[in-house]
Amino acid sequence: MADDLRAKTSPTPRPAIIPPMVVQPGVEKLDSPVLLPDDSEFPIPTFTTAKLDRRKRRMPQCIAHRGYKARYPENTMLAFEKALEAGAVALETDVHITKDRVVVLSHDATLKRCFGQKDKVIERTWDEIKDLRTLAAPHEHMPRLKDLLDYLSQPGLEDIWVLLDIKLDNDADDIMRLIGTTIGESDLAARKPWKQRVVLGIWAAKYLPLAAKYLPGFSVMHIGFKLSYARHFFDVPDVGFNMLLPMLMAPGGAKFIRDCQEVYHRQLLAWTVNDKDRMAWCIRRKLDGVITDDPSMFVEACETHDEYSREPAIPVGFRACVEILRVYIMISALFWLFRRRLNPTANSALIGKAPRRE
Repeated sequence: MADDLRAKTSPTPRPAIIPPMVVQPGVEKLDSPVLLPDDSEFPIPTFTTAKLDRRKRRMPQCIAHRGYKARYPENTMLAFEKALEAGAVALETDVHITKDRVVVLSHDATLKRCFGQKDKVIERTWDEIKDLRTLAAPHEHMPRLKDLLDYLSQPGLEDIWVLLDIKLDNDADDIMRLIGTTIGESDLAARKPWKQRVVLGIWAAKYLPLAAKYLPGFSVMHIGFKLSYARHFFDVPDVGFNMLLPMLMAPGGAKFIRDCQEVYHRQLLAWTVNDKDRMAWCIRRKLDGVITDDPSMFVEACETHDEYSREPAIPVGFRACVEILRVYIMISALFWLFRRRLNPTANSALIGKAPRRE
């Protein structure tokens, strides 16, 4: 029966209304300079690069945002399973910590929106959370990171990879250490190691040394929606990018895409892309991946894409252009208002190298 259910998904604040980077606890330290050990290395996430389809066309990878969020309760095992059935080749999910230090998959720091409970995830133990069910049908439970890794360890799923969105409202040291412990304890039945299947998605530069400390050998991507802040990560070799799509379509976006593809040779994903016009825009720009709530729609967009057709003068429609401009102006204004907390164009280097220890 689950195949026939079309759950009403819980609403998520849109970036145009409440930019998450600005409202998350810890945002005041976004521009805090960090020192990376001189021997820190983050592998190139080659498995996130655009792939050739059956017609030998370079296509962005289909990455399911919190699973098949358009049809099933987000960040649940059902949503992940259905996303892969729909054609997704990767999963994006969010991590938080329970009171007893279990890494769970939840976008929100609180249980309110998805589970109808007022408490924060960090205020409940895993035993208190594991029996909760989503408000959205078919009423699934919250999984642990361990549960997702165990599922992806099954034969036949070796090529599926995961982007972990590591929220700023976690304690930075705790979440990185516990992710490392969870992955290290995972019983990997599949042949491909997790270092070739898991990408650490970080919003702030302060997570870089923690990634090097607790998850050495894992690839890293910066998640963000301010291009001038994102550019600081060009100083770190091989870090990829997952950027809010309207900012890539706004002033400065074309140059950022060119720099990623032609100058620094970095993987570039876009989030969150849920209509066909914007999907076509991403395909034409040869992005490496598209994060979407509706993987079926993106698979169809790739199948029906005509690479020989001319792009319209207004590729995403007038209304979408107005929305993109509104998002761009609002985010720029917010960064200006919070410029003492969010200095996106720091004169000094945001990311430096610490001397090598003898």
